[in-house]
Amino acid sequence: MRIAIGSDHAGFRYKGLIIGWLREGGHVVDDFGTNSEESVDYPLFIRPVAEAVAAGEYDRGIVLGGSGNGEAIVANRVRGIRCAICWNVDAARFARAHNDSNVLSLGQRLIPEDALRAILDMWLATPFEGGRHLRRIEEIDSLANDSAKDLGGR
Repeated sequence: MRIAIGSDHAGFRYKGLIIGWLREGGHVVDDFGTNSEESVDYPLFIRPVAEAVAAGEYDRGIVLGGSGNGEAIVANRVRGIRCAICWNVDAARFARAHNDSNVLSLGQRLIPEDALRAILDMWLATPFEGGRHLRRIEEIDSLANDSAKDLGGR
């Protein structure tokens, strides 16, 4: 799987762990930054991850910050992105199975390090169930397209 990953300073340490695990698992990973724990503005690193996934350059994306909230908000502003904040294994399973999440948002300050790998593995391994869930995703996309028309296509 081709995976884009990006973080702000508050998610930098976990990003390094995740990149190592992904590469060990045979995934192709591209790091969109940041490159240290020095304070940065997270949209500058998160939006490019979401845009690359939406453009089909990557199969999935992972974004990290202190809580994961701001990162998810930024990613979800990109049409075609379904970014889910996952604090535990169950959230990761449902994000994939029911929502076909293509971007995972993680909060380094809220997830114990010993839980991180299990959340990641669940999100990577869980297939989308389709069925009634596909209908709901199509409804979400339809509503997003209607909103864009109301705003003059922006």
